[in-house]
Amino acid sequence: MGQIMGSMQSNVAEVFGSRRKRKRSTDSLNGKDEQAQLDATLPKKKKLLTTTQYIYKALFKEQKNSDVAVMALDKVWHLHKVYLSQSPYFYTMFNGTWREAKQNFVQITILDERITVASLDAVFGSMYSDEIEIEPADVIPVLATATLFHLDGIIDKCSEVMVDTLSPETAIQYYEAACQYGVVGVKKSTFQWFQINLLSIYSKQPNLLRLISIELMSALTASHDLYVMQTEFSLYTLLRTWMFLRLHPEYDPEDPVQRAEALKTQERLVNAGVDTHTPSVDVVQWTYFTSRMEERSFLATPEGQPYIPVFQRLRTQYLTNHYMDLKIIYNDNIIPKEWLYRHIHSHWDALLRIDHSQEDCAMQMDNDQFFENCMRCGRMLLEPGYQKWRWTGFNFGMDLILIMDSRRLNIRRHHRHEHERVLSLQTRRKFMVRTTVTSINARRQPVFTQTSEIRSLSLEKNEEVPLMVLDPKLVHPLLISINMLVVMPPSQSFKEIVPLSEETTTSLSIPISEIGADSERPLTPSSADDSAVFIGDSEPSTPSSPAPRPRIAWSASETDEMAC
Repeated sequence: MGQIMGSMQSNVAEVFGSRRKRKRSTDSLNGKDEQAQLDATLPKKKKLLTTTQYIYKALFKEQKNSDVAVMALDKVWHLHKVYLSQSPYFYTMFNGTWREAKQNFVQITILDERITVASLDAVFGSMYSDEIEIEPADVIPVLATATLFHLDGIIDKCSEVMVDTLSPETAIQYYEAACQYGVVGVKKSTFQWFQINLLSIYSKQPNLLRLISIELMSALTASHDLYVMQTEFSLYTLLRTWMFLRLHPEYDPEDPVQRAEALKTQERLVNAGVDTHTPSVDVVQWTYFTSRMEERSFLATPEGQPYIPVFQRLRTQYLTNHYMDLKIIYNDNIIPKEWLYRHIHSHWDALLRIDHSQEDCAMQMDNDQFFENCMRCGRMLLEPGYQKWRWTGFNFGMDLILIMDSRRLNIRRHHRHEHERVLSLQTRRKFMVRTTVTSINARRQPVFTQTSEIRSLSLEKNEEVPLMVLDPKLVHPLLISINMLVVMPPSQSFKEIVPLSEETTTSLSIPISEIGADSERPLTPSSADDSAVFIGDSEPSTPSSPAPRPRIAWSASETDEMAC
């Protein structure tokens, strides 16, 4: 009986509950319909324009109540003197004794080709608003226009956009614009970007490399803060490519047809027994420089003279301390041989002083002297971890190895008898060094840089000392730049003169490999016996043709060592 009563109560509750739900649902629907009818009868709320938006729309876009018409680049803007007077350019025009102060039509002659109708419209519109949107593609025209009208606020905004959007494609244009319009901050940031990326990026993008001006390249080559990836010879090869590309604007190394022709040229040279020591993409420029039949250096020719300031700032004293580098440089005949002979003489003098324990790398040398003469070497570390390396080339009897271990960068004077190198036997060797490490982001922009002071070190054989403990803000990838000076630098004043004829160099000390070299010699020796001295050609050159210049032909047995 109890179960029956409980079941009946449950059924009654469900019936009344469902009725209440249906009633609430019906009431809800009726309520929504009534609210919809009420909303339809009430006036709709409108979002009002802000004062700035209203001014921009009514006075600039719709050009209402204009009191002056401004014409530039064949377009007319109907504007207002009170707003234009925010610009010192227009304030002086409308409030001085100028004729335009009493006129309602002003015509502006635009001489700067960078200024466009779109940039004029953007700058005029900014005077009616409290903000301006600048796209990277339009930033230089807007900067040019803002400079014309002396609008410092817009110039600062353009500077921010330019610094934030630095890239291989924009850096050259930004630097030139910064120089033209006196934007010091952008010029400094762009130059720093070039110092970091010149060798690591533009060596792979020749069509961008050729756009770098002689003035900019000269300043970069002279900079002691330039990140020279590997050694000074890397910078030399980049300058050679850059100069060739500027001399041949029609040549496109990225063109498939021209690349195929370059590959065929290299194959012909290889089949003829000529070793160019250069990739196929560079064989065209190699052929251009080495096939000249003139005795004088390329810098002494009319085509090469504009590039003299750049190569004068190249640290050519560090181009003669590697076997293959010296061979390539001599056969290129870009740099005057007198420079090379002077460097070889000074290197030999330094070796004799070291051998007699009269090493005089001045521990009291001032910073300017150090930065002007130091060797520049660089390397990129993509991942953290233990790494070690050396830079190739004879370093006056010191085999210096760089070691990155966790967060510490060390240097060691490596001295092992089983290592086949010409090593100094002195118990201690002195040298000066400065270390710079930079962390870069995905756009190759510097994020954080740590630089040490110039240090004077004295290392025993196999002694290892720390150069820098890395700041926690330095994250990979890292760029490492080392400035180093091992011997007292001689004067480089002789580089102020580029001989127009190499005949003047005959009285100088001539390398042994040049004795008797008064005629053409092959680029590679026909046998091992020919590798030291070439005696002469069987057929003398005819008087009607220019005397061919001598070339160094050394043995092909050469080892480049790079321990990583």
